[in-house]
Amino acid sequence: MLVEHSREKLINSIIYFLKNTNNCGKTKLFKLLYYLDFMHFRETGRSITGLNYYAWDFGPVPKSLFNEMENPSADLEKSIFIPQKTDKNDKSFVEIKTKKKFDDKYFTKRELRILENVAFIFKDAKAEDIMEASHLPNQPWDMTIRTKGEKEKIAYELALDSSENSLSLEEVLERIRDKEIIKKAFNA
Repeated sequence: MLVEHSREKLINSIIYFLKNTNNCGKTKLFKLLYYLDFMHFRETGRSITGLNYYAWDFGPVPKSLFNEMENPSADLEKSIFIPQKTDKNDKSFVEIKTKKKFDDKYFTKRELRILENVAFIFKDAKAEDIMEASHLPNQPWDMTIRTKGEKEKIAYELALDSSENSLSLEEVLERIRDKEIIKKAFNA
């Protein structure tokens, strides 16, 4: 059976970003994961974490993780500490802390390179700065807001562009088809 380790990669990506960036609360963390997944998709045709992102008012949000942060699963709760606010209207910054060490064994060299690059680029950025960057014109969040509207799923294919390291849509579709064939072969 084909094992992808998306959950392990998600949790370890969170740990990595918490340890390697400053001022990392939920908003910044969500944007870091978004950049990680969309940059990796542009190069490979797949995300690292398996998350889907939605075009919310303040930028791309992984809705399932957003919801899980309110009631963390056992593996997430063992890995990070998320201070809970008693007042849901309190918008003050809450920094998330790690409980475990980062484990790179589930990642490819490319995934680690992108993880490191994203952390380096946004190391000292505040949530407002990274949020502003995710709202740039003609980027996936902006294109989704303009074509589908708020709260809609952001298509990973919107990460594809004409840059040297970006796959074409045809290459991505071919890789997706190949992956489905491999899954069927291993699950048969």
